[in-house]
Amino acid sequence: MTIDDLSYLFKALSDTTRLKILKILEGGELCVCDIIAALDIVQPKASFHLKVLKSVGLIKDRKVGKWIHYRINDMDIFKRFIVLSVIQQIDNTEMQDCRQRLEDFITNKPKPFDKQSCGCRRI
Repeated sequence: MTIDDLSYLFKALSDTTRLKILKILEGGELCVCDIIAALDIVQPKASFHLKVLKSVGLIKDRKVGKWIHYRINDMDIFKRFIVLSVIQQIDNTEMQDCRQRLEDFITNKPKPFDKQSCGCRRI
């Protein structure tokens, strides 16, 4: 890993929204619609931050139909250690609103492939 790689990695971790994304992904894989609901942000903003996290290798994605599911990348032990160290320091009380919105969204999410649904299933 070069100095530039490390710089980009730490820059990716220097944003509140990206830290929140990592914290909610701590619980497991989520569809982009879940992330949008949890953070109460618009899709373009979520996509931008997810792209940054993916570009430095902190998260992985997989496509399911037209929707993308994200999870923490555990393939690189150094990056995994960094992510775990950082999200461990985030106070859970700061994430209560996000977790509540996520729980409410998942509870009230239309059945998969319903016309109003994103077509994803909780994994």
